Amino acid sequence: MLSYKQNPDPSGLHSRRMNRKKDKGFEICINNINFQRKSVIGYVELTIFPTVMNLNRIKLNSKQCRIYRVRVNDLEAPFIYNDPTLEVCHHESKQRNLNYFSSAYTAAVSAVDPDAGNGELSIKVPSELWKQGDEMKVMKVYIEFSLDQPKGGLHFVVPDVDGSMAERAAHVFSFGNQNSTRFWFPCVDSYSELCTWKLEFTVDASMVAVSCGDLVETVYTHDMRKKTFHYMLPIPTAAPNISLAVGPFEILVDPYMHEVTHFCLPQLLPLLKQTMSYLHEIFEFYEEILTCRYPYSCFKTVFVDEAYVQVSSYASMSIFSTNLLHSGMIIDQTPVTRRCLAQALAQQFFGCFISRMSWSDEWVLKGISGYIYGLYLKKTFGVNEYRHWIKEELDKIVEYELKMGGVLLHPTFSGGKEKDNPTPHLHFSIRHPHTLSWEYYKMFQCKAHLVMRLIENRISMEFMLQVFNKLLSLASTASSQKYQSHMWSQMLVSTSGFLKSISNVSGKDIGPLIKQWVDQSGVVKFFGSFAFNRKRNVLELEIRQDYTSSGTQKYVGPIKVTVQELDGSFNHTLQIEENSLKHDIPCHSKSRRNKKKKIPLMNGEEVDMDLSAMDADSPLLWIRIDPDMSILRKVEFEQADFMWQYQLRFERDVVAQEEAISALEIFPTPASRLALTDILEQDQCFYKVRIQACFCLAKIANSMMSTWTGPPAMKSLFTRMFCCKSCPNIVKTNNFINFQSYFLQKTMPVAMALLRDVQNLCPKEVLNFILDLIKYNDNRKNKFSDNYYRAELIDALTNSLTPAISINNEVRTVDNLNTDVRLILEEITRFLNMEKLLPSYRNTITVSCLRAIRMLQKNGHIPSDPSLFKSYAQYGHFVDVRIAALEAVIDYTRGTHFVLTTNFLCLSFSMLGKLGPFSWSGIFFIFQLVCLLQRLGHNTISPNLMLIFSIYREVLHPSYVQKLFSFIIFIKERYSFTILTGKS
Repeated sequence: MLSYKQNPDPSGLHSRRMNRKKDKGFEICINNINFQRKSVIGYVELTIFPTVMNLNRIKLNSKQCRIYRVRVNDLEAPFIYNDPTLEVCHHESKQRNLNYFSSAYTAAVSAVDPDAGNGELSIKVPSELWKQGDEMKVMKVYIEFSLDQPKGGLHFVVPDVDGSMAERAAHVFSFGNQNSTRFWFPCVDSYSELCTWKLEFTVDASMVAVSCGDLVETVYTHDMRKKTFHYMLPIPTAAPNISLAVGPFEILVDPYMHEVTHFCLPQLLPLLKQTMSYLHEIFEFYEEILTCRYPYSCFKTVFVDEAYVQVSSYASMSIFSTNLLHSGMIIDQTPVTRRCLAQALAQQFFGCFISRMSWSDEWVLKGISGYIYGLYLKKTFGVNEYRHWIKEELDKIVEYELKMGGVLLHPTFSGGKEKDNPTPHLHFSIRHPHTLSWEYYKMFQCKAHLVMRLIENRISMEFMLQVFNKLLSLASTASSQKYQSHMWSQMLVSTSGFLKSISNVSGKDIGPLIKQWVDQSGVVKFFGSFAFNRKRNVLELEIRQDYTSSGTQKYVGPIKVTVQELDGSFNHTLQIEENSLKHDIPCHSKSRRNKKKKIPLMNGEEVDMDLSAMDADSPLLWIRIDPDMSILRKVEFEQADFMWQYQLRFERDVVAQEEAISALEIFPTPASRLALTDILEQDQCFYKVRIQACFCLAKIANSMMSTWTGPPAMKSLFTRMFCCKSCPNIVKTNNFINFQSYFLQKTMPVAMALLRDVQNLCPKEVLNFILDLIKYNDNRKNKFSDNYYRAELIDALTNSLTPAISINNEVRTVDNLNTDVRLILEEITRFLNMEKLLPSYRNTITVSCLRAIRMLQKNGHIPSDPSLFKSYAQYGHFVDVRIAALEAVIDYTRGTHFVLTTNFLCLSFSMLGKLGPFSWSGIFFIFQLVCLLQRLGHNTISPNLMLIFSIYREVLHPSYVQKLFSFIIFIKERYSFTILTGKS
């Protein structure tokens, strides 16, 4: 039962000012959930306090719900339901192109935008109540509704096995992108409309209903066959932050925090206990840094199958994918799951408790939650992991913006239209979250938290956390004002309010920073080079910018340059002006000849260096531009190979080491080989740097194959670290107690398999070595699972494959395989068969085997046949297996020079019905089908594409047809497809 109070505007275009006095409540009651029919029946009751005269119409949001009756203060009220998004371009015969659709779809979304006072459901207030409305008296709106096989909002999981629904682990949960609550009950589906909630759900006695707020009571019916769960959420909350999960869940009360409860599907309780054993540490960390208690009185985590995304956060609860659960034996999944839990809890503070004023303010919430999540990474996984993550995120946003165009965090709109078209390079509108590209929104979130980090660099972490504490304190005070909803505006964050808080707390003006990175799109692209002036003892540094390419902008401001000299490391702050290119930096050291002296590093450490490789007249060891990543930029810097080698060996910052490794790929010299080998042997070096060094060393070894001496790269090192001393070809019994060694052990064979000899074949010695690793792998005494390690060994076999040599167009069969390939195929077949008897965690072995078989086909060793992959793509297999199988099915077309025809598309989309719930597999299948077309060389999609849409309408509810169009718009943007205009 939902209870909701809201004050609609009669014109439907009321402003979003929160200073209007209105008390709100929302009550929803779902009294029937039928898993067999996948249907829901219930009603909602909204309590409304009018704030305008002549209130004669009330507009609400509702999609795919069947409305039976509407009453206002016990009087029957006529209503009109109209969802313009269902009819986008359906009857348009002339303009059948994506640009026209994009504009039409944006207009349809705007027509039902709750932030503009619009909605799909328009209720006429009975004339008898007009006088009451003029007197600003309370109104209660009662709506009876039902859902039948919903295609969005609620997702039913009903396994096709014998037994009752509880025995089959049937369950249902809410999901959706952004404000999608309207898909499962009528509401004002806006993040800026807050209210208190009362929720009632009647389910079978064997089921558990989990929702937002406190569980007040559970009442059984007289026959004890059903029970009703009563929840109360007194904290004002927006409708998009309300959720529901119903199923035969097993329940675990957190042993460290009794107000936290965990729910999972039957027989998964042991995994749940292990997975959630450290959640209390995340709570403690956030409460400590924010100096504020968790805002809700309880917290619930629900793990469900076929989740749309890994993590969905709602008020006082989060819904997770069951695939995140793991036992104590699994190494690789543990940090991934811990990160997901940290993200979900960060969003409880900023995103659920504190909501946004408008869509343009979304970046603030995503930025703050991402920022404090990064602080948790730094504390839990260390500074190295944190800086590696920041570099990864920076590289992702830079790559996207340079390729696709800029990402605008705070778009401004005027007069109902996009002001001066702020994103003309995009083929979709950024005016609404439902018109955005999927990839664009991911990059939007990435850029938001990076900008928060830039603000921290400007005002300090201490002031940053004080700002967050102020926002939470004001929101907490406002939430306690139960009967003064005009105070609830403090629970909504806006860009202007956030910047005002920063100014009040820190006293600093960050206007230029906001204008550069929030109000504008694009990143900065630097090119750097230098020369040393020996006479003046000056470093002449040249920094150029490219601000004319797509996705770039001009940067004017300070930039930090770090110069490592013989006498120490020195920081210099240069001012990038409009036309300045060259900067003179005085050196603090003199060139040193034959003088033994330790070199001081940035961290205060002093080390001995072999200076024979450097220029005798120069005191410069290496140079770094913007080492703190305080600008959203890409830097291409030129310095000598020995300088990159020094930087790799002696710079302690992992970002500097990773930059050096990337740069050394174009310097295949013995010195580079030695530097990379030294890094691999350093146990104190960050393990991800060593992993990157493995692949760089493989590339260098291939470039040096004619001059390479000694055993294959990394083989002797692997033998020394992980093999028996008496028999180097036999690996030691697995012992993964040292996680850094574990990750290195499973990566080195994958990198070694990329080695090639002068005939462009994987060296026989390397292949036999990998086969021996598989043969002698022994995990009996290891406390951890080796499934990821074995999967990597299969990936190593895959990497060792090279194209087959065909003689006289010989038809390739299994019988005439060469010896090496036959051994590889036998191992893959054995692994695949064993996987059916003893499945590995997440079926990692099967995934690697499918990729290996496809690679055997692509290289011409075995006949190309997609039937195996089609069978593994069917609904019922684990999601990772289906993903790998679908990739192979699409990739199959390239090897057979298959032309993209209507028949193939029809065949592919006929598979969609067999892929199961649309909640994840439908979108994924489209992604695999269309995104991978580029690999086939099809950069043009013909008008036959319209036939796909016709087929898709038969498979999906009409309300999701526009999702496909928006998704294809994203594909056009992402992969530079040309969409031809045509009639269907």
